[in-house]
Amino acid sequence: MNAPFNAVAALGKDARQHPAPDHQVAVIGLGYIGLPTAALLASYGWSVCGVDVSQKVVDTVNAGGVHIEERDLDKLVHDAITAQTLVASTEVPSASFYMIAVPTPLGADNAPDISYVEAAARAIAPRILPGACVIIESTSPVGTTERVATIIAEARPDLVVPRDGSNDAADIALAYCPERVLPGRIVNELVHNDRVIGGVTAACAERAAVLYTSFVKGDCLYTTARVAEAVKLVENSFRDVNIAFANELSMIADVIGVDVWDVIRLANRHPRVNILQPGPGVGGHCIAVDPWFLVAGAPQAARLVKMAREVNDHKAVHTENRIRTLLDAAPQGRVALLGLAFKPDIDDFRESPALEIAEALAHTYGNRILVVEPFTEELPPCLAGSGATLVTLDAALKAAEVVVVLVDHTAFKHLSPDDLTGKLVFDTRGMLRR
Repeated sequence: MNAPFNAVAALGKDARQHPAPDHQVAVIGLGYIGLPTAALLASYGWSVCGVDVSQKVVDTVNAGGVHIEERDLDKLVHDAITAQTLVASTEVPSASFYMIAVPTPLGADNAPDISYVEAAARAIAPRILPGACVIIESTSPVGTTERVATIIAEARPDLVVPRDGSNDAADIALAYCPERVLPGRIVNELVHNDRVIGGVTAACAERAAVLYTSFVKGDCLYTTARVAEAVKLVENSFRDVNIAFANELSMIADVIGVDVWDVIRLANRHPRVNILQPGPGVGGHCIAVDPWFLVAGAPQAARLVKMAREVNDHKAVHTENRIRTLLDAAPQGRVALLGLAFKPDIDDFRESPALEIAEALAHTYGNRILVVEPFTEELPPCLAGSGATLVTLDAALKAAEVVVVLVDHTAFKHLSPDDLTGKLVFDTRGMLRR
């Protein structure tokens, strides 16, 4: 499919005085969001350059391969490279659209770190042509888009950069459009989910929509950049708060001696109750991180959001302590930890409570720790040299006296009571009850 876009026409009449862009779209950051987005845009006929600081990532993509596990992504990338609609580079090209999709981790004291976004803005600034549109997709604290505007304006005094609330004509467009996808379903949800497009000005939102309406089948909803930034943080904070209730309920159940899974199942028969499922904690780069961005923006007001984060972080500690109790009940016995990823059926270990638990236990119990993780071929660096070993599920079941389900991967769901006869079992996901 050809993209409904003419580079020169979209840049406006003054664009004819400038060189044509090298590419229609430059995606800055080829991670879990950037690479699928770049490949998808290329599949819709856009000329896309994916930019990454890692030469290894660039070489992998240019060879038609992928460096992350995501459904349908390998074929999408291979086909785009073959069709020459996608290329990867460590250098930023000139482009009609720039999409920033770099990490925004937490720094000290859970403070947001937008240094990667700032670095991306500085990298693209020298290459921006009049008429270009810069879109930030990285989850960011409210005000980040305005910070990017300042960086570009300082680096390019020859350009009129749009400012919040201004109706003056600008040389470029600047918008914020947060990703809202589920790992394992990223390619599908990039197309079918609604998108919130926040422009620094109304004209900026309309310009960014040219890109998104070319492939998004859901609704594209216009708003301001600050509202769009807040929307992303609120979405993940909503999830975090509700998971925190389920996790706190599971810890209450341990104290009062009831089965939390029965409590939730029966309580959810109420027509206005929908309690989520507890687990060993909350992981991933979104739900485990983004609420802190809200807290940082309004520390005195965000009391519930902050408490939910603390509850979910503590659940990993609670889970670890329960496993230690089981190991103490089986002296010299080994424990099989099933899963390290932050959620089922992906290879993403970012902020994973399962990995945090495994690391803490491995540094105490060493070779008594057997790890089963079907989405990796080697232990993560934090477990290297600890004595823990990566084994198959069958090997773990033969050798372990204690079995702990930390992640409900599909590869584990065939387990039956017979497989676990005579073992101490701790199912943090309720998988075995299903």
